[in-house]
Amino acid sequence: MNMDAAGEQRKLQLNELEEIHNDAYESSRIYKEKTKVFHDKMILRKTFVVGQKVLLFHSRLKLFPGKLRSRWVGPFVITNVYPHGAVEIHSEKTDKVFKVNGHRLKPFYEPFCDARCGGSTPSRTSFHCKLILGTVRLRTLN
Repeated sequence: MNMDAAGEQRKLQLNELEEIHNDAYESSRIYKEKTKVFHDKMILRKTFVVGQKVLLFHSRLKLFPGKLRSRWVGPFVITNVYPHGAVEIHSEKTDKVFKVNGHRLKPFYEPFCDARCGGSTPSRTSFHCKLILGTVRLRTLN
């Protein structure tokens, strides 16, 4: 009789442990769903159009390791936008055409230059001149 009661007690403990396990699994699943919804809401979808100038992320730039070295190369001109995020870009310097993933691109914004600072070519001196004159205008980027 004592063994039967111990067996019943053990079965109840195993069932309770399985219920706790299932509750923890369900809580984990709910947390993951909420985290995914929050993360997906924060992702900005990039849309590119033909003729737009973009910069390409160069992830294999390991020859000259340095924190201050830019990993973005370009500008390139978009020639074709494929479904599912693929983009065809054209290099103006080398006249080569590449097909890359759209996640490796970001829009290229033309530098601002004022005619009072010496023409249409932006340079470090013209930027310095704008700072001194107080004519630097902040523009909002999309």
